Amino acid sequence: YFYFVSNILLCILCKLKLNAFINNFFFYLRFLDEMYICIKDIIMKEILDQLLNEFEALKSDAQQQIEKENKAAGTRARKSSLAIEKLMKEFRKASLDASKK
Repeated sequence: YFYFVSNILLCILCKLKLNAFINNFFFYLRFLDEMYICIKDIIMKEILDQLLNEFEALKSDAQQQIEKENKAAGTRARKSSLAIEKLMKEFRKASLDASKK
């Protein structure tokens, strides 16, 4: 009889531990999901800041090329345009990921 009761108590204890583990696991999953969303927001802001910096560089270099016929400024402007294209793709990907949540 004692063996039977001890097995039942052991099963109950295992279920309680399993339930606690499952609850903690889901708590951590929710926490990680919220952190992921925060990180995506931070990444989008960083990409946007980089885009603004590249647009400023493109603007100044393009003006130098047009006004002063500076060939090096034209090269820098083209380089900035490629960087902007890359950043726009990154921003689009981050934006799509953020909208899925």
